[in-house]
Amino acid sequence: MGTAVGIPAVEARLLGPLSVARAGSAVVLPGSRKLRALFGYLALAPQPVTRSHLCELFWDGPSDPRAELRWCLSRIRGIADTAERRRVLTQGDTVALDLADCFVDAREIARALQDGVEALAPERLRSLSALFAGDLLDGLDIEGSPLFGGWLVAQRRRFRGYHAAILERLVGASDDEQVFSYLDAWLRLAPFDLHAHAALLHALARRGRVRESEEHVATAARLFDSEGLDATPLHEAWQAARSRAESAPQVRVEWPSETLEPGAAGEPRRASIAVMPFNETGDAPGGFADGLVHDIITRLAKLRSLFVIARGSVFALHERKVSPEEAGRALNVDYVASGSLRRRGDRLVLSVELAESRTARIVWAEVFDQKTAEALAVLDDVGNRIVASIAHEIETIERNRALLRPPGSLDAWQAYHRGLWHMYRFNTSDNERAQHFFRTAVRLDPTFARAHAALSFTHFQNAFQGWGPRAPEIERAYAVAGHALMADDLDPAAHWAMGRALWLRESQDQAIVELERAIDLSPNFALAHYTLSFVQCQSGDARAAIRASDHSRHLSPFDPLLFAMLGARAMALVRLGRFDEAAEWAAKAAARPNAHAHIQAIAAYSLALAGRVDDARGYLKALPQYRIEDFLTAMRFDDAGAKLFREAAKRIGRP
Repeated sequence: MGTAVGIPAVEARLLGPLSVARAGSAVVLPGSRKLRALFGYLALAPQPVTRSHLCELFWDGPSDPRAELRWCLSRIRGIADTAERRRVLTQGDTVALDLADCFVDAREIARALQDGVEALAPERLRSLSALFAGDLLDGLDIEGSPLFGGWLVAQRRRFRGYHAAILERLVGASDDEQVFSYLDAWLRLAPFDLHAHAALLHALARRGRVRESEEHVATAARLFDSEGLDATPLHEAWQAARSRAESAPQVRVEWPSETLEPGAAGEPRRASIAVMPFNETGDAPGGFADGLVHDIITRLAKLRSLFVIARGSVFALHERKVSPEEAGRALNVDYVASGSLRRRGDRLVLSVELAESRTARIVWAEVFDQKTAEALAVLDDVGNRIVASIAHEIETIERNRALLRPPGSLDAWQAYHRGLWHMYRFNTSDNERAQHFFRTAVRLDPTFARAHAALSFTHFQNAFQGWGPRAPEIERAYAVAGHALMADDLDPAAHWAMGRALWLRESQDQAIVELERAIDLSPNFALAHYTLSFVQCQSGDARAAIRASDHSRHLSPFDPLLFAMLGARAMALVRLGRFDEAAEWAAKAAARPNAHAHIQAIAAYSLALAGRVDDARGYLKALPQYRIEDFLTAMRFDDAGAKLFREAAKRIGRP
């Protein structure tokens, strides 16, 4: 017997006290808190969960936790299964709750916000906001189950962040008295969010409610002072709200974001991030997590491309039990990194995630699972990988975001990232567009060293790819790299640009010095490791080139220059006479997106040297005019290396 049209077979409400309905009728749930908590956990699990993990989550004490789990699952079957469909699925050692054809409020919200809150229509935002009836699984905290408790706290924070993001968008889309109900809910969720206070002050000022505005500022300032937070931006937001209301009383509810940017007034804009202390559960080694967070903050600051909140501020908020999501809004940063550390037997499990502060969208997450002894030994490597991943994800997001803005409205930061998008396409026309945006960036902010470095790279590309007159482009690459160093001698990208330019000028030893300086400044700067590999693979230490290539890929496994990292490794293997290996790595390089003509040539020559002549010819079919002199002019091989590649060209009939 089916259900009425429009009524889901099973409807589960997780936001607030857990409730379940079948075919529109409420189900009486068992009294066991662990059973209800298990239902909620499985309802949100993105993939099947092992029985051992479920036992670890919920049953710390019973002598036979698997028997307890079996009993709970049998009762959940009675709640979720119907005659038409089994929803509690067990396969091997895994358990899943299949609610694909059901309505689950929390899953509906997470799915809607997966690609960001910005694209959702106001009506959709209102319907999502109405689903928030309280905290996730309200009342289902379980004593003696620390792992479940940690998961529940993290998920509650996540959904509070979603709710705040939805309310913020609703405030911006509302122009009637309803806006105050959204603002009230937003401030209850995020009492230290400067954007929420600014929006309320603008809404009040626009309606001439000056006294209420001043009372709110006074009350909020006392709240900020009690938590050791700077209340100055509140007063600045009130002054801005009053000025705008007096000059344009009919303007919609908007607030000037420039008054809320982190950093000193007048500083050029950068993406900002707060790295919150990691939560430690179980018997994790004391101090390990705090030391790692301190290391990540330091390394991110060394990149010079992000505004990084100081350690003291984030640890102070953490001590006051402020969640990462709330801290991100209180500190008014673009991104928040957070994580947890727990011991599992003889292993340490570190979970890290990066989220956008204003949308609560998780943009990157990773789990590092190491033996306890190894974890202490590889702290440096784990920190490098986390920092490189965070930097890469932020750059990708900012690059994509800049594409959506009209070119004439870009600031220096946005112009730089718009230029990166074109630069990484590796063709003549996009390289010219990249130069335009990088020149815009350095015109708007002459101190922006990374924009100078990127502009230098476009000139490097013109010389290396043969897209422009070689000698003048080499000198332009060198001169602009010099501008990057003058703008900020501590930016690793500036030394990276100078290293590439010096290599073009055939000053290999000086190039290596600059690249090693870039690595010293920021050990997690993947492009510096790759470029060191590129220089060494042609006329330096081929084994060192392989190590540097491997390390660059370890730090940035999805880098836009991954094809070049693989190609450098292949060239080093050719020089070592390991032709079969070189052919495999070169083929991988040529298969990557945007792999240019020189990469295709590396694949052709490596395969030819490995005796796979027919395969080799295929890589140059689309390049009928390409000759070995094009390749050797671009590269800087020693005599022995050049001889090997000339022999390869002869084998495929392209001398």
